[in-house]
Amino acid sequence: MNFTLPRRRFARAAVAGLALTGLLSACGGSGSGDPGSSGDSGPVTLPYWGWANGQEAVVKAFNASHRNIKLEYTKVTDQLTMQKQLTNAVKAGNAPCLVQNTAEYVTTLVSQGVLADITRYVGSAKKKFNPGAWAGAGVQGKVYGVPTSSAPAFTIYRTDIFRKYGLKAPATWDDFIAAGKVLKKHGIRITNYAGEDPSTLEVLAMQAGAHWYAIDGDAWRVNFQDSGSLKAAKVIQEIIDNDLNSSLSFADYAAVQRNYDNGRTATRQISTWQMAGMVQNFTKSNGRWALSPWPAFPGEPARTPAGTNQSGGLTLVTKECEHQEQAAEAALWMSTDTGAVSTLASPETGNGVMPALADSASYVEKSLSAKLLGKNYEPGKKVVTNSLNTVTTDWVFGPDWTAMFTELQTGWAKVMNKQQKVTDLLAHMQKWTVADLKSRGIGVKG
Repeated sequence: MNFTLPRRRFARAAVAGLALTGLLSACGGSGSGDPGSSGDSGPVTLPYWGWANGQEAVVKAFNASHRNIKLEYTKVTDQLTMQKQLTNAVKAGNAPCLVQNTAEYVTTLVSQGVLADITRYVGSAKKKFNPGAWAGAGVQGKVYGVPTSSAPAFTIYRTDIFRKYGLKAPATWDDFIAAGKVLKKHGIRITNYAGEDPSTLEVLAMQAGAHWYAIDGDAWRVNFQDSGSLKAAKVIQEIIDNDLNSSLSFADYAAVQRNYDNGRTATRQISTWQMAGMVQNFTKSNGRWALSPWPAFPGEPARTPAGTNQSGGLTLVTKECEHQEQAAEAALWMSTDTGAVSTLASPETGNGVMPALADSASYVEKSLSAKLLGKNYEPGKKVVTNSLNTVTTDWVFGPDWTAMFTELQTGWAKVMNKQQKVTDLLAHMQKWTVADLKSRGIGVKG
């Protein structure tokens, strides 16, 4: 599914309101910052790191419309590069004021004392955003950033290939696997699993009702082997065992796009922002793609995984920033200004991201490409809108998410190479995560 690379997937995190002793080993304080007087000595310049297509245009528009605050933008390669560079910058004492990021990292960054509490500057804007997006910006009732995007999840598939072999868009994971077996006979794979990207396991576990992290009294409860996780593992393992997936790494992004464009892989479970890469790279298959709902587990209602839906994109303010009030103002403008939001929502000018605003459904039309979908464009709008209403709402990101995900990546590569089963990986992650939290002095059960 490749939600992580080259641009990190968006995620919904139920991390607000965690005011419980022992949940975080070293929560960062609010940081007094230096709101200053933006007109006293010329404009305040705020370093800002991000990776989204279209962000340069948004920064240019901000600088043109603000006399006392200027953004100094640095484009980072991708989400993972951002995490590494931010960590190094914090250690060196030269972190930027603003960083583009996603919700799964907020709890970790707060526990490390990296982020500033900007509640007093942006708290009154809560109603402008959808509830899930707003929740992803906070920990322990404090707000550390401004939501930038939602990411409705759905399937995109090649209509010509499905029609040729008498297939319908898969309504369930059983349908998905059955279609994959038919396509395999003709040298076509149903999906692509990159060896560096375990988000496939994460999002299917979410959809199946798993809870890898949960709050239990004054501690974290860890469970990588609940019924939802095992249900997800079964689907993934069957796809791998039957060789129904391609295994191209997103490190070679162009090769992945050519693979889809040439019809060697026929579906993706993605969001609007991931379609931007297809729009920008396809030369052969435009007009042959259609959208359908995310496959359901048999006998269960439609349920879209939180890992790609509804919220997660954020602009965070660092504790090191000397002008936190101005940084918060800039972040809020980039997420609410009509022009800025429209720029990022378009797959032509931005990443095709769905805004985090309360009325984000009104941007569905802007986020889809008529060029890519052809006659399937109008039906596709309904699929995207409906997916906003089936999101998983109770997923929680733990305080060691960054380290955990890195360990998960290592094990996922072994799964892709058939060196271990998905259930082996889950068992390992259970033991590893409990031990990791304990080593950080964080209360844990599991």
